[in-house]
Order: sequence, then C-alpha cells, then structure tokens
Amino acid sequence: MNYYIIIPAYNEEQFIELTLQSIVNQTILPKKVVIVDDNSTDKTFEIAEKYAKKFSYISAVKNNSEAIHLPGSKVVKALNKGLSQLDDEYDVIVKLDADLILPLNYFKTILNHFKLDDKIGMVGGFAYIEKDGNWILENLTDKDHIRGAFKAYRKETFKQIGGLKPAMGWDTVDELLCKFYNWKVVTDESLKVKHLKPTGANYNKAARYKQGEAFYSLGYGLTITTIASLKLALRKKKPLLFIDYINGFLKAKSSGKELFVTKEQARFIRNYRWKKMKEKLF
Repeated sequence: MNYYIIIPAYNEEQFIELTLQSIVNQTILPKKVVIVDDNSTDKTFEIAEKYAKKFSYISAVKNNSEAIHLPGSKVVKALNKGLSQLDDEYDVIVKLDADLILPLNYFKTILNHFKLDDKIGMVGGFAYIEKDGNWILENLTDKDHIRGAFKAYRKETFKQIGGLKPAMGWDTVDELLCKFYNWKVVTDESLKVKHLKPTGANYNKAARYKQGEAFYSLGYGLTITTIASLKLALRKKKPLLFIDYINGFLKAKSSGKELFVTKEQARFIRNYRWKKMKEKLF
C-alpha cells in the first residue's frame, strides 16, 4: 500500500528534524511527504528544505495564512495546501504534526491494520510526553480516539467523510463520521509516539473558547457538551477551562453558527455519545 504524509508546521525548528528523521528511518517508507510551512518565523522551512534536497520523496512548500495561531482552522488549511501538491495515487493519507518521534515500525504496523481489514478507515497509535525523565501516556482522550497529531486515513474513508473540517473539532468529527459511514477506527497501544510539545502549548484564551464552539458544531447539544467540557477540563487539570468551554458553546449557539454535520449525522453523534457514556457507567 502506498501512503502519503502531510506535515503542517508552524515554528517547529526545535523539533521538526527529529520528526523527519523518524520518518526517513521507517521500515516502510512513504511514497511522498509534503511539509507545509505555515508562516513560520524561525528556521522550520530551512530544515524542511534540507530534507527535501536529500530525499526525493520529500517536498517543502510555504503557506501564507493569517498570523493569529488558533487551533483547527490553520492546521487543516495548511493540510489542504499539502493535498493540492499531491496526486491521487495513494492508498493511505497521513496527517502528522512536526513535533513527534515515531517508532521505526510505525507505518509498517499502520499499513498492516489496513491490509487485514478493509472496513478499517482510520488507524493511529498513542501519544506519550516526557515527565521527570520518563515517557508517560498523554492522557487527554479516551483510548479509542486517535490523536490529531497522527491521523492515518484509508483513501476511500477520507473522501467519504469529505476530508477535514477547517475548525477546532476536526479531529473528532472525522472519527464520528467514520462511524456514521460504518468504518472502523483502530488505535494500537503498541505504537508509542513521543509527543515533544504539550498539546495546546501555544493557545491563548481566545482559542479555549473554540473548544466549546467545536462541541456545538459537532451537534452535541448542551447536556453532552456540559459533560464533555467538565471531563476535558479535569483531564487537563484546569477546572476553570470548563467555563470557557461552556461560554464558547453558548456563543456559537446564539450566533446561529452552522454545524459541521447534517441533522441526521448530529442525531447519530448524540446517540453514539450517550451510548459510550452509558457503557462507562454500567
């Protein structure tokens, strides 16, 4: 199976070389890698170009976007820029962050999952962060959720879900739409990815409201949003984030913001979320 990688990158000079080195060391190499430098002000693009000159399957492009760094929209727009540079001759498309170190068998294992079951639509490993000299699980989400830092999609799945939504919540709605269209989402605990920069390290308070807005756009409704907001705030060990999330939801609702999904998909998502909550309780 051919796999292509797109790496949106913004001011990652400290980490991107480690990420690229872990890619070129893979036991099964990608057919193409596109690094999209999204208005970096450091040496990110220079490092990307260095690898592009050394490896024929790697290319580097610049994307000129707005300066403000908010989660969701910028990364997906940069990813779409990368998509525009690629042909359609792939079986799997991968979105990677530029602050990761992948195990050497990462993509061999990912491709094996896709080969073994043609109903698998997405595959990913688990993110680990360094704390006190040890690499520990970055426990921000349920174990059946693939982190946005490393998403691998079967081509048919990626096209059926309509690609990625350019807003915060893109890395949740993609999986929910996978399930809506009866694709399987697989997480492999054997794949331990080193995440070199904590999630959301560069986000300000304006960005935090975006999480509540994302819950609204996913069609969660207020009750599920309240539960999800409390759970996420506690996982991040910042209980006051709960207020930001709820305010973001209410602002989106009052503005009449358009949902990411259709009414039918929103009903499916709410029913799915309630089902998952009941499973955990009982």
